[in-house]
Amino acid sequence: MSGFVIWLTGLSGAGKSTIAQRLQAELAALGRPAEILDGDEVRTHLSAGLGFSKEDRDTNIRRIGYVARVLARSGGVAITAAISPYREVRDELRSLTPGFFEVYVRCSLEELVRRDVKGLYAKALRGEIANFTGVNDPYEEPPNAEVTVDTDRESVDASVDRILTALARRGYVNLAAADRTPTGDELAEALARAASLPAIEVSARDHADAYMLATGALSPLRGFMDARDYHSVVQDGRLAGGAPFTIPIVLRLDGLITAEEVTLTREGRPVGVLRISEVFQTDPDAEAAQVYGTSDQAHPGVALVQAAGRTAAAGEVQLLARPETAFAGYDLTPAEVRAERGRRGWSTMVGFQTRNPVHRAHEYLQKVALESVDGLLLHPLVGETKSGDIPADLRMRCYEALLANYYPADRVLLATNPAWMRYAGPREAVFHAIVRRNFGCTHFIVGRDHAGVGNYYGTYDAQLFFERYEPGELGIEILRFENTFYCTACGAMASTRTCPHPADARLSLSGTRVRELLAHGEGLPVEFTRPEIAEILAEGVTAGHP
Repeated sequence: MSGFVIWLTGLSGAGKSTIAQRLQAELAALGRPAEILDGDEVRTHLSAGLGFSKEDRDTNIRRIGYVARVLARSGGVAITAAISPYREVRDELRSLTPGFFEVYVRCSLEELVRRDVKGLYAKALRGEIANFTGVNDPYEEPPNAEVTVDTDRESVDASVDRILTALARRGYVNLAAADRTPTGDELAEALARAASLPAIEVSARDHADAYMLATGALSPLRGFMDARDYHSVVQDGRLAGGAPFTIPIVLRLDGLITAEEVTLTREGRPVGVLRISEVFQTDPDAEAAQVYGTSDQAHPGVALVQAAGRTAAAGEVQLLARPETAFAGYDLTPAEVRAERGRRGWSTMVGFQTRNPVHRAHEYLQKVALESVDGLLLHPLVGETKSGDIPADLRMRCYEALLANYYPADRVLLATNPAWMRYAGPREAVFHAIVRRNFGCTHFIVGRDHAGVGNYYGTYDAQLFFERYEPGELGIEILRFENTFYCTACGAMASTRTCPHPADARLSLSGTRVRELLAHGEGLPVEFTRPEIAEILAEGVTAGHP
């Protein structure tokens, strides 16, 4: 696809940077990762030494424009957030830049003064600051911007939605890529057509992948991987085009297939239609070594890869039925989560991945994050997990009880993640972050031993793996946390960064130990989990859950 430049222009404090960050997240979810060129950052790195005369301002804007043009010329997307006050230089850049898309971020001076916590506008109005754009230095409004947003009258979400709609009309993005699930008459026609196609029975894992592909949860991936993407992801942790992606999403077959389209069925029920673009051979040995870091068949991910067929079919999926769960009220698509975030007015949202009940250490991490982030997406994985993990229905009861009693209702959104667990440690941590980005998260919590199993990965290998990607490349900010526990000497939750006391003062229980206590009818310490959660888990054991 062709590259383009979104040029955000407007007065200081109008909301350009905020809109740029939200646009970056939304574009990533639509398969168009973007780089942000912020005016203040460019002045630090590319324009150090320039002042604020008209000539220096123009030079700064030309430099931003040059970098943006290079990104777009190679098929990328650049978002600029710079005042760029003078019409002549903006028009010059428009003439030089194919795909130049100007957005005027308009805000009244009265509102800008009200927002200005540093008091810069007030100082400029008193004459204490010279050459301040919009007060004693001119700002020339764009007369023909592609979009004008009024940030003192509309929300950030409304502004971003209007920009995305305008981009879609010009063919720069495909909004349908975020959710390609047919409904109504379209679904009825698709089901009728599916009945005439050859059928392939798929597993619950394949069905979950198909659902996530169709709803944009795995963007920029739009279908089951072809050979180029598969081998690139296995070897380099990137799609063939360079976008970060760490887990192979492939439809493995028991044998060869020659049809161009097939119906995917789950227990005989049509759940999707696959338009096959390629059939290729996977490399289970390389996949085990690179993705899981081991060839040990005892690793659940390795066992699945080695047991599956080597042949895989690539292609886009039309979803006909979503995976069935018992959590209808929480089964939100990425688009629905992003819309709910907008309704709640959250500019930032932190995601938390879990396949276990939330204990006190998890709660501590989440609440620390909520001190600086608007909202929390508690996003438990409800797809297939390994034997011995606590079932999803029992976990969901725990989440509901915890949120009802210990979290502010307007700060937390509980929604399910339909993915299945690979236990790929560092690779899966990045994968989880990409998925949460697509659900609208701006931040993601990564603690100790993320997505680990057994002793295959080091305690903080997942956090270290993120260093393979440049800042901003993933489109989501990673919040790294140390091991957290209840310290009897501190009398509070703490981490290795804040607690000076020895290990025997730190209460930590492994999942195995928790199951042992429950199995023997022993209560869980209140320092480890809330009493309501301990009671629900004990009831689950009595009812026959592991």
